[in-house]
Amino acid sequence: MKILKAAAVMTAIGTLAACFPHQEGRLTKSGLDPDKFQAVYRGDSTALYTLSNDKGSEVCITNFGGRVVSVMVPDRNGKLRDVVLGFDSIQACFPETNLSDFGSSVGRYANRINQGRFVLNGDTVQLPQNNFGHCLHGGGEMGDLGWQYRVYKAQQPNDSTLVLTIDSPDGDNKFPGHVVAKVTYTFTSDNALDIAYEATTDKPTVINLTNHSYFNLSGDATKPVTDQILQVYASAFTPVDSTFMTTGEIVEVSETPMDFRTPKPVGQDIDKTGFEQIKFANGYDHNYVLDTKGDVEKIAATLFCPETGIRLDVYTNEPGVQLYTGNFLDGTQKGKGGVVMNQRVGLCLETQHYPDSPNKPQWPSVTLNPGDTYTSRCIYRFSTARELK
Repeated sequence: MKILKAAAVMTAIGTLAACFPHQEGRLTKSGLDPDKFQAVYRGDSTALYTLSNDKGSEVCITNFGGRVVSVMVPDRNGKLRDVVLGFDSIQACFPETNLSDFGSSVGRYANRINQGRFVLNGDTVQLPQNNFGHCLHGGGEMGDLGWQYRVYKAQQPNDSTLVLTIDSPDGDNKFPGHVVAKVTYTFTSDNALDIAYEATTDKPTVINLTNHSYFNLSGDATKPVTDQILQVYASAFTPVDSTFMTTGEIVEVSETPMDFRTPKPVGQDIDKTGFEQIKFANGYDHNYVLDTKGDVEKIAATLFCPETGIRLDVYTNEPGVQLYTGNFLDGTQKGKGGVVMNQRVGLCLETQHYPDSPNKPQWPSVTLNPGDTYTSRCIYRFSTARELK
């Protein structure tokens, strides 16, 4: 990442939180100060929004990148714990400071497109290349920023709902079509964060949206997630090459370290570098082909922390989920409370269409045409249990 001079950073960021009046005693249950999330970024105002339910749980989201900043849910003893990684000021999220995806709504295309290039209706589209020559998460370098670095317009109709919208012009990061997208977050009475995406376009385009939250169900970001128990309802995955690009194959997980059909600790096979896929990713960074086949009523994946008893069930109408085990967190970033985020202190379960689907016609299509509405759903439901059976 290029280091910008202080004056250039201030010009890009605009007027920051100091321009907003400070009010005492407004901390969230997770200890966040909403004033530290008030700023003007490239002409648009950012803020922190708090969702709550009748159970006393809380979710905090900023309209900068649609980022889930904190999720406070009870452990088996009723103590509220913050189970996602994030930052405690908006400045820490700005790309001039920190190119990161923590908690964000990623678009226009989550995950990778091979060499940032695809053909749509006979026309070749060339996107920004920001990861081994591929386009990752819609672009992530300064000047070619994906939606995780944009300011969404926000409406909060009630205490448990937040609606974020983004207006993406034709040619935005070289993607075709004027796209208007909406992300609705609903925090339900049974401690589920229900994320619903919608999008329309005025010309054919591709789209694939996801949430990039890093979960640690211990509520302690100093502890790795390797002892937490994971189950993924998937009999196959899409292998990658050494640049993390999918090969086009769909391979059975049976008798490989990729198999999470039966619950096992996240770290049980994570260091088996004799297995090529683990070696390439330095752990898990793979798309799983879900057996749920788009049925949002069926559990797609479950994560469980034996220490706290907190259980996370993931539901989706998407055909895949990307499992990422924080392999490239390296201690250079400090999260909430100044905690250093070391390797594998967070785990992502990103519901999605498969990576590089625009170049693989044998896979479910990601094409969105005028007159159609893209929809996607991801539900993160939290509960407690004695064990994961």
